[in-house]
Amino acid sequence: MEAAFLFVAGLLILLMLGLHVASALILLAFGADQLLSNGMMVASIGSIAWDKMNDFTLVAIPLFVMLGEILIRGGVADQLYSALSVWMNRLPGGLLHTNIYASTVFAATSGSSVATAATIGTIAIPELEARGYNRRLIYGSLASGGTLGVLIPPSILMIVYGTLADLSVSRLFIAAIVPGLLLAGMMSLTIILISIFIAPPKVRSEAVPLAQKLRMLLKVLPILVVFFIVMGSIYGGLATPTEAAALGIVSAIVLAGLNRKLSVRMMHEAFLSAFRTTSMIMLIIVSAFCLNFIISILGLPQDASRAISEAGLSPYALIWLLVLFYVVLGCFLEAVAMMVTTVGIVVPIVIAAGFDPLWFGVFLTILMEISLITPPVGLNLYVIQNLRPKESNINDVFIGIAPFVGAFIAFVAIIIYLPEIVLWLPRSMD
Repeated sequence: MEAAFLFVAGLLILLMLGLHVASALILLAFGADQLLSNGMMVASIGSIAWDKMNDFTLVAIPLFVMLGEILIRGGVADQLYSALSVWMNRLPGGLLHTNIYASTVFAATSGSSVATAATIGTIAIPELEARGYNRRLIYGSLASGGTLGVLIPPSILMIVYGTLADLSVSRLFIAAIVPGLLLAGMMSLTIILISIFIAPPKVRSEAVPLAQKLRMLLKVLPILVVFFIVMGSIYGGLATPTEAAALGIVSAIVLAGLNRKLSVRMMHEAFLSAFRTTSMIMLIIVSAFCLNFIISILGLPQDASRAISEAGLSPYALIWLLVLFYVVLGCFLEAVAMMVTTVGIVVPIVIAAGFDPLWFGVFLTILMEISLITPPVGLNLYVIQNLRPKESNINDVFIGIAPFVGAFIAFVAIIIYLPEIVLWLPRSMD
């Protein structure tokens, strides 16, 4: 266990020195390789990179990233937000609920939390600021709603987890549907409670006739069509996640054309942005696999499992220890890197304790969501910071997210003690 703590400490030191996550991972792997394994990793680095990257499932990552980029530029988000706003404006908290549910629907096609937060935030912040909504609640609801991009399928993090844990990505997607919707509902409940007891909104929106609400729903249909093409082909057994992502790209291009947003320039921008994001993710994955190679050679997974067994922890004590571990680690490490570097050690321990690896995949993804909204590394916080008006303060973002972090922790407790929330749907479909 001492070696495991040294690895974590070394990684945190490198990150605090300002190194990029991938650089820190590969530098730590190289140093450990030279000191502890006589250069075995360097000798095998070519085969490590080729074997891990030559995985058909991972091809889905750039495709889902590309799907999200096309939808961002295809005029879908504006229609989605305006359609949902007329249904949410009479709830306590008003249009703040639109931030959550627009993020929920957009997440069902983008697979990225940052893309979800940026897209919905760009539309929502000027609108809600103009209406006089509480700034902290605006920022908190947008940052937390954006995290649904990594839980509600299709999810890039779940593709990574499925590859690492040798689980069906399709079953992971199915398992995440109910928790994703319930988590969105819990965020909405948080807004209601705050709006009633702590920060009542200064304005109340006017009622919208039912006929107009029904007409506005038509604007949601295009993005739902993309969702059903992607997820329906997976759940129906017609396509793998990779093939479904390709179908989604085709449908998104058609949708952009119908919205008169399709152009060579738009596609060029989408490709460039997708290339940048994919390159970052893949570089982190390769670097983390190199570190995992050293960790496996040194027998750290077995040492960690043996130490926990000797400590006599109950299964639930182990899970809560992992919650603490990931929440703290998430303050310093990006979600993809955190998952790739820890899954190889943690999953065998969790399985030995009697937990379902499918359940643990959803549980772990929710903990990754928390890492996206906890400073100092939480990416969604800085996405929203870049969108906020200059006269507001970054502290507004940090304070605004606090009650939603509490809601996340409460939801983690719920799925720990009620695992059927995660497992019911995939078992029913089996």
